Amino acid sequence: DLELHLQRCQQLSVTVLTDHQDLSNTELKTITNSTAPQQYRIRAKLRTYKPQKLHQSVKLHCSKCNSLQEVPDRDDFDFILHGSAGTAPNPELHNTSWYESVTWTTQEQKQREIAIHFVKHDEMLRHPEDTLIMIEGGTLNEIWKLTKRFKCVIPVRSTEDDLELLDLSAPFLLKGNVKYYGCKQCSTPKPMKNLSSIAAEQQPSWEPTEIAQVLGIELLQYVFIMKFTLVDETGSLNAYLFDY
Repeated sequence: DLELHLQRCQQLSVTVLTDHQDLSNTELKTITNSTAPQQYRIRAKLRTYKPQKLHQSVKLHCSKCNSLQEVPDRDDFDFILHGSAGTAPNPELHNTSWYESVTWTTQEQKQREIAIHFVKHDEMLRHPEDTLIMIEGGTLNEIWKLTKRFKCVIPVRSTEDDLELLDLSAPFLLKGNVKYYGCKQCSTPKPMKNLSSIAAEQQPSWEPTEIAQVLGIELLQYVFIMKFTLVDETGSLNAYLFDY
């Protein structure tokens, strides 16, 4: 088995990409001295690659301002949720024409008020798997439990006049196990009442792109980025991989 493994590694070490078979191999020195764009076929070794850990290759990209940013981690989201939990739900914003509200107080030592607003369609609540809900005062674990039951979950907080999104460092929408983020620079968040236009549709799909549009959010896309340093006898070349 070890011998077979070593043979396999040797085969991998001399693999040449099969694209552009009609082109002859070009030295890296020639490529670095040429103007772009050009098509080349190279034979080179991989000296280094970044990032070293695969999960660090995933970034968030805004197609409008072309910015890249790190995907916020669990602690960032948790911190924002704890901050918003300090604001009690505003009872005057409960049970409107387009959502029904349920509130309760947790039994833990530091009591929290939680409100969940179930968006209606044709004055009726739909099946959980087709329903969008908005939650105030929930913890990260509580929100993840809700995403397993309901189609979409939006964390919100109360103002005097309407419900609003949290800081855009937090995801503005959770659907299944995917968190959706908005660009802080390009977004102009609108009140949650704008969602009522989707709720009024004949068959609301609750697609993230449509939700983002009515809420004034420029949706960030997950992208995969890596940097490779390739070398041959004549020089080195940095190659970048960028893909959605």
